[in-house]
Amino acid sequence: MRTRRPFRWLPLAPATTLLLLFLAGPVAYCVYLAFTDTQLTGQASASFVGLDNFRRAFGDPDFRNAVLLTLVFTVLSSLVGQNSLGFALASLMRRASRPVRTLTGTVVVAAWVVPEIVAGFLLYTFFNRQGTLNEILELLHLPQQNWLFTLPIVAVSFANVWRGTAFSMLVYSAALAEIPQDVTEAAEVDGASGLRRFWHVTLPMLRRSIGTNLMLNTLQTLSVFGLIWAMTRGGPGNRSQTLPVFMYDQAFLKSLIGYGTAVALLLLVVGALFSAVYVRLLREEV
Repeated sequence: MRTRRPFRWLPLAPATTLLLLFLAGPVAYCVYLAFTDTQLTGQASASFVGLDNFRRAFGDPDFRNAVLLTLVFTVLSSLVGQNSLGFALASLMRRASRPVRTLTGTVVVAAWVVPEIVAGFLLYTFFNRQGTLNEILELLHLPQQNWLFTLPIVAVSFANVWRGTAFSMLVYSAALAEIPQDVTEAAEVDGASGLRRFWHVTLPMLRRSIGTNLMLNTLQTLSVFGLIWAMTRGGPGNRSQTLPVFMYDQAFLKSLIGYGTAVALLLLVVGALFSAVYVRLLREEV
C-alpha cells in the first residue's frame, strides 16, 4: 500500500512562492488594471470600467495599424528572416573549413550578444540619411534615400534579423549535427539529388527543431521594443509602431495605464495563439 508523504512538495515551496510573488502576482495585477481607467497623472482614484478598454482598442485605428505592423514585423524578421538565414548559415557552415566556421560563428554571435538598445543605435546609424548604407550606395552610384523614413518597418525588421539570426543558426547547427551520416549517404547512393535529399531526408528530421525555433523566435519578436524605439520610436507617424511601442505610448507617454495594460493583454493573447499553433504542429509530428 502506498504511504502518503505530506511533505514531499516542501522542497518546491520556495520556488513556487517566488513564482507566485514575482510572476503570478504582477500578471494578476495587470489583469485588474486592464479593466480600470487607471492613469498616471490627473486622477484621484481609478474606477472599474469593464470591457471598455478592449472595446476602445478594437475601435482604435491606431491599434489596428499596430496589429498589422506587428504581424508584418514578425513575418519578415522572424518567420522568414531569422529562420531562413539561420538555417542557411548552419547548412553552409557544415561544409566550410574550420577557420571559416569560427569566423562566421564569432561575427554572427557577436551581433546576438550586443544589447538590444545598442543594436538599435548601430542600425540607426546604418540606415540613417547620412549613414553607412547610403555611403555604400553612393560609392556604387546608386540612388540613396532616408530608409528610416521611406521604409521604416522594413528597416527595423532587417535590424531584428541582423541581431537575432545567431539563435536560429545555433539551433539548426545542433539539429543538423544530430542527423546520422549514413542516412544521407544511403540516399545519395540511391541516386537522390541534393534537393531531394534535403526535402525527403533532412527536412523531415528537422521538423521538431524548426517548430521549436519558430515558436521561440516568434515570442521573442513579438516583445521587441528597445530596438524599434532606438531606431524610429514607432515613426515616422505610426508607420513602425508595433504593439509593444503602441502599448508604451499609451501607458507611459499618454498616461493611460488601464488602456495600455489592456493592449498588453491582447499582445499576450496574440503570443499565446502563435504558441498554441506551434505546439499543435509539434504534437502532430510525434
